[in-house]
Amino acid sequence: MGEDGKPKKDPKTQTPYLQLDNLLEIEKLPDGPEKEKRLEAISPIRQMRIPQPDFVLCCNNICNCMTKWYENIARMCNIPLIMIDIPYNNTVEVHDENVKYVRAQFDKAIKQLEELTGKKFDEKKFEQACANANRTAKAWLKVCDFLQYKPAPYSGFDLFNHMADVVTARATVAAGDAFELLAKDLEETVKKGETTTPFPEKYRVMFEGIPCWPKLPALFKPLKTHGVNVTAVVYAPAFGFVYNNIDEMARAYYKAPNSVCIEQGVDWREGICRDNKVDGVLVHYNRSCKPWSGYMAEMQRRFTADLGIPCAGFDGDQADPRNFNAAQYETRVEGLVEAMEANKQAKEAK
Repeated sequence: MGEDGKPKKDPKTQTPYLQLDNLLEIEKLPDGPEKEKRLEAISPIRQMRIPQPDFVLCCNNICNCMTKWYENIARMCNIPLIMIDIPYNNTVEVHDENVKYVRAQFDKAIKQLEELTGKKFDEKKFEQACANANRTAKAWLKVCDFLQYKPAPYSGFDLFNHMADVVTARATVAAGDAFELLAKDLEETVKKGETTTPFPEKYRVMFEGIPCWPKLPALFKPLKTHGVNVTAVVYAPAFGFVYNNIDEMARAYYKAPNSVCIEQGVDWREGICRDNKVDGVLVHYNRSCKPWSGYMAEMQRRFTADLGIPCAGFDGDQADPRNFNAAQYETRVEGLVEAMEANKQAKEAK
């Protein structure tokens, strides 16, 4: 047991619990034995000190927990927060008035950034960044489309791993190079009839929602056990936007999964299910993304009614592992597999 009375190891696996130390909190402690003890405990560990921000820039067409992250960072670091408001779009089309509303916020944000940094907005650099981002996005979407092949040349979980690059580096030349090379490799894999998925593909499912990032192995293992390959992903293609100027960027921000109306959301997802030939849908009810998870129950109903495929939902969280229950998840996966097998046998009997 630790000094706080809590166990230091997982009683089941006997694996030591991971202890997270916030360097900023330690540095704020008063000088004394406690501070010295905690600094000494982490001294053998190589510290990757992230430069502290001078400001934070955020938009709210994302999961609601993330706006709170940015608000807290701004408060903790005592720095400005620039927030771009992206309203929910109640229609399939994005009206020009909506674009003007967001464009005005971008223009104001540019002026604020000029004041904060002492630098003028460079239109040519922005155009080059758009060109790089568009190249990356097109290559990324091509990579996503390879999941349509049967069997798929890879698993949708590979997209989750690659997402870090398309999210953080899409405006770089290197990101475009990387995804074009990946697309080329996947094309060769398909020609050879091979796959990098480490198990035979018996069933194909769409993974709906953002994965539980701290629990990716726990999500993958039950699927592997039952031969279930994720061949359709909603979250990954959402980062494949293409735009050439600020107005087009403002319009694109209305097409994020959390901003579109349910009719467009259902149509988009059902199109992915058909194109990628899925047998079922696995739905993550993400506690940290209420705008996304809020209408999932209705979407589940429509998937089954429109496509004739079973769905299974599980509770979790994109950031907080405490909201994920491995036993519940495994049970839901088993139920989904049974339903997909029953569907398969019913089709073969006709």
